[in-house]
Order: sequence, then C-alpha cells, then structure tokens
Amino acid sequence: MSALAAPGLPSHPEHALGRSFALALVVHLVLAAVITLGVRWQSHPPETVTVELWEPPAPRPAPPVEAPPPKPEPEAKPAMKKPDIVEKAAPKPKPKAEAKKPEPKKAEAKPKPEAKPKPIPGFDKRLREQMAAEQKALAIERQERDLRALLARQQADARAKALNEYIGRIQAKIRSNIPGSALEGIAGNPAADFDVIQIPTGEVISVRMRKSSGYPRYDEAIHRAILKSTPLPPPPSRELFERELKLTFRPLDK
Repeated sequence: MSALAAPGLPSHPEHALGRSFALALVVHLVLAAVITLGVRWQSHPPETVTVELWEPPAPRPAPPVEAPPPKPEPEAKPAMKKPDIVEKAAPKPKPKAEAKKPEPKKAEAKPKPEAKPKPIPGFDKRLREQMAAEQKALAIERQERDLRALLARQQADARAKALNEYIGRIQAKIRSNIPGSALEGIAGNPAADFDVIQIPTGEVISVRMRKSSGYPRYDEAIHRAILKSTPLPPPPSRELFERELKLTFRPLDK
C-alpha cells in the first residue's frame, strides 16, 4: 500500500468521523422530538367542537312599486276661429214626424144565427099528447100513494083502538080483583106502573113494578090482583097479541 492517499477519500479520517457522529446525533434528537410530540398529542382528549347553526333571515318583501304618476296631458290649444266672412244660413227646422193614426179596429165577425129547424108536421101534437100522458100517470101514481098512506093510517088507528080496548079489558079484570080496603087512605089519584109478561094463552109468567104509587099497600094489592087474574083475556085477533104489557093503575080509574 502506498503512503499516498487514494484519490476521493478524506485525507483526515478524524474529521470525517466527527461529522458522522454529529449527523447521527442530530437524527437521534429529531427522532426523540417526534416521539415526544406524538405521545403528548395522544394524551390530550379531543376538544369538543361546537357548531352553531345559523338560519338566514327571511327575505323582506319587496316594497310595492309605485306606478309612475300619469303624465299630464297637454292642454288643448283653443282652435283659432276663422272670422266669419259669410253669414251662415239658419238651419232649416226638421219636419215633425206625423203622429200615426190608430188603425181602425176590425169589426168582430158576428155569429151567424143558427138556422131554426124546420117544424116536423104533426110533431107538436105528438109531443103534447106525450106530456099529457105523463102528467096523467104522475097524477095516478100520486093518488095511489096518498091512498096507501091513508089506508096505513086507518089500519094503525084501528089497531091502536083495538089494542087499547084489549088492554082495557085486561086492566078491568085486574081491578076487579083489587080489594076495596086497599084504596082507603089514598089522597088524590096516584099512578102505579107495572110490566107484565104473558104467553099466548094469557098465562102471566112475570110481574114487575116499574113505578110506585107511593102507597105500598095499594101497590101490593095490584101485584096480587095481576097474578090472580091469570089467564088474562085473549085479544080479539092474533095480530093484537102483546107478550110484554105496560099497565098503569089509578085508584079512581073504573
């Protein structure tokens, strides 16, 4: 090996070693600083970040747009009158419209008189005969109706008369059975009404006092006399038989 140094190598090895040592120290210091800062950054809790939401204010309504004032119209300049050189002719008056005359009303058509039918020969005579026959028939019918009514009244009167005579005979028989002592002490002529029911043979099956005379002894005497008078007198005809009789007795009756 030659004593001369090889080209490119440091000529002073101590100086190169010191530079290496210094560079390694700087790297270690930087590394230590980085580790220290990382540990410190991890030990602190993350700070809470508060976010405030902000709502933009509502837009204000736009002010109404005022319509521009109307432009004043230019005043019309008075027309310059031309001097009247020639006098104007007066306007002719318009002719008045003639009033329309009312139209004459149309005469209403008069109804034509109905043509009278021509008389039929002999018609009036037949009509009079027919009317006379009808009037005669009506008169006959009226007479017959009046006659029937008269006969009905006569029959009713005759039946009423015969019925009164029949009841009179019954009352007379009953009065004959009333003792005279029952009439003593009676003032006036009081009436006593009785309902009597009989059968066609005249047998009495029921006696009921409807109205008292006011004297019980007289009323009882009449009741006994009715029962004692059975059978009662028969009617003059079967048509006059009355099953229910309404009999009235007075002390002065005979």
